Amino acid sequence: MEILHAAISSLGAFAPVTCIILFLLASLLVVWRLEVLSGQGVEGTVLGTIVMPFCSGMGNIVFALVMARNNGSGAEVVINSLFNNVTNMTLLVGGPVLIWGMTRIPVKKTKAVVLEYKMGRLSLALNLVAALFFSVFVWLLASDGNLTRMDGCVLLLLFIFWQCFHIYDVKKTNLLKKKSYPLTLPLEIALLLLGSVGVFISTDWLVQWFQSLENAVVFPQILGWASGVLMVLPNALLAFYYGAKKRMDVVYTSQSGDAHICIPFCIGLFAVFHDIPASGFLQQSLLMLMGLCAAHLFFVVLLGKLPRIAAAVLLAAFGWFIWVGLG
Repeated sequence: MEILHAAISSLGAFAPVTCIILFLLASLLVVWRLEVLSGQGVEGTVLGTIVMPFCSGMGNIVFALVMARNNGSGAEVVINSLFNNVTNMTLLVGGPVLIWGMTRIPVKKTKAVVLEYKMGRLSLALNLVAALFFSVFVWLLASDGNLTRMDGCVLLLLFIFWQCFHIYDVKKTNLLKKKSYPLTLPLEIALLLLGSVGVFISTDWLVQWFQSLENAVVFPQILGWASGVLMVLPNALLAFYYGAKKRMDVVYTSQSGDAHICIPFCIGLFAVFHDIPASGFLQQSLLMLMGLCAAHLFFVVLLGKLPRIAAAVLLAAFGWFIWVGLG
């Protein structure tokens, strides 16, 4: 790793740009192979709930690990995670809906298609309930003013249990439908891991570079916001790509599923190594996330879709979050 850092640093002023390009190319590799998997018959629900969240959230996971290893600030991890989740639930869901809309019932109203649509809506509702409960859990654990190592262990175990439930659900579905995965799946996983290595190398160098900037520049917590913007780009690519393909089921499940990666996983992962002070910004943002999850749940369960007017309100909520956070 030190050799790689030295090689990147030797590029001088081009090193940050090189790392950003490497991060984006690695993320594009992940998105490309995900689309190949989708074309080979891997269901949108499986991609959205298990595969995509880990791939699009890989940068956030690596960021939390690198910050913990380098004795970074817990406030930066909190900002990075909250920026990711709020952006997912506002801009990256509301934007595609505002542009392309969201159909309530599939155009091809065959019995099998309608049944799959209803099952997908139930899965999405469960994802939103989980995001709501995860936000509540973190809010309650942080109510004493600090997220300790024990709190971090609780959040990690909660996340592991949730993933075990997803794996069980996928296995059950495959048994009932007698489906199997493509033979090229090991190769696809290897390519996804290659992309993840690129994300790790670029994120590791960028984190240390941003930390050096924070020591030299007066703007505080630049790392949390700047890393949040960079790491939300793969999510944005996924959201607008599948939105353009009229696959709002994948958009919704991937963004709500990716929210589980940051809260509770990334925050819990960092808290295992270092305590995180519970700032007012954390508490306010968690309350906002609870409201967003409840609103999405209302529209998905009762209306079966997100109206364009609600999508516009979500974009306004995103602007308010940025204004309050930077202020």
